[in-house]
Amino acid sequence: MSKVIMGCAAVSVDGFIADENDSVGPMFDWAGNGDTEWTWTGDPEEHPMRSTRASIEFIRAVYPRIGCVVIGRRLFDLTDGWGGVPAAGEHVFVVTHEPPTDWKHAGTAPFTFVTDGIGSAIERARAFAGPDRIVDLAAGHVGGQALRLGLVDQVVMNVVPVVFGSGRPFFGERDTGAAVPLDNPARVVQGERVTHLLYDVSRT
Repeated sequence: MSKVIMGCAAVSVDGFIADENDSVGPMFDWAGNGDTEWTWTGDPEEHPMRSTRASIEFIRAVYPRIGCVVIGRRLFDLTDGWGGVPAAGEHVFVVTHEPPTDWKHAGTAPFTFVTDGIGSAIERARAFAGPDRIVDLAAGHVGGQALRLGLVDQVVMNVVPVVFGSGRPFFGERDTGAAVPLDNPARVVQGERVTHLLYDVSRT
């Protein structure tokens, strides 16, 4: 079965993926402050980034083969679905209460709008990715919900040394559910103004 990895490109030290206005500030500086040029997919048409070799090796080790991604409606709206082109993988599953009716890429872009919950979205994503590829699950509300439902295998946090104080929480809004234990970090890598952490979700 496909591995489900919850994460995002960056998170602040105090646990936010963006501020109250959805601004990310210096969170993505680590993708441009290194001495090595690279792209997420290897596509020559993709805009290149520059990071340290340590950061690049971490990302490529954790995300060797992304089959598809699962996101929430908020991220879809903020990015306009990346113009109908998945930011990673071959397909995007969007968890939403109601699919958009006026998106110009509807019907042609490899996007599926899932209206029956995060569990259904993960199930469909795993089926699409197959046993040899991973499902990339966006942090935030849908990621936190999936984590608390036991649907996540690993958590990736690319921690940037900035404090927002408030904003969009990495693990979504707090609820009254039970704590979710994580194992000791399976991987810790220091980049330039970013610390990469990989946690396995404890199954004990």
